[in-house]
Amino acid sequence: MDESNSLNEGIALYNQKNYADALTSFLSISTDDVNPVEVAYYVGLCYSKLERYDDALLYLEQVVTAENEMASDLDLQRVLQCRYLLAVIYCTTGRRKLADFELKQLLDLGYKKASVYASLAFIAWEEDNIEKCIEYYNKSLAEDGENPTALNGLGYVLANEERDLARALGYCQKAIAIAPDSPACLDSLGWVYYKMGLYGESKKYLQLAKQKNPSNKLIDEHLKLVLQEEE
Repeated sequence: MDESNSLNEGIALYNQKNYADALTSFLSISTDDVNPVEVAYYVGLCYSKLERYDDALLYLEQVVTAENEMASDLDLQRVLQCRYLLAVIYCTTGRRKLADFELKQLLDLGYKKASVYASLAFIAWEEDNIEKCIEYYNKSLAEDGENPTALNGLGYVLANEERDLARALGYCQKAIAIAPDSPACLDSLGWVYYKMGLYGESKKYLQLAKQKNPSNKLIDEHLKLVLQEEE
């Protein structure tokens, strides 16, 4: 098969969210006839979607290190996208210093500030720096007041710290309105209701969250606490 046809087939499969078959298609391509950076870009995306993070890093880093060879605005946007994915993977896999470095580089470049600030807020939360976490979430919302990740994150943090439950509820309700099927948003709203002592409402949203993500340990912990209150 012509290599350009294989690339187009892989892209079509990726757009259909068939990441495993898309990956197979991309990996079959000979980079003698197709831009190897473009292939690395799509392979990295597929591995990211499949949560094969170590494999994803190898290919995403190839795109980032090829930055000086990029000729078009589209190419440069892909570099920035890959830098952001690197930061997300670093954060997910516990390499917070690397994540922090990449995110601050992206901030300097003005890339998706709302998302970058929200990611920095999560790192601050993981490091138990609550004040910095809240500061970053507020900066994210200042950039984009409809960002569901920041709305959900700030609502959860405020509820968890029992600082302002009414404001926490408002943030989480707004996040749910934007992302109604998100297990994280459902969990956060349930957690706010738990902190408010509204256990029936809390159980409803936590059970929905568990249906969406049955293996999540934090959701299980929250739901266990609610069920204990009902005994």
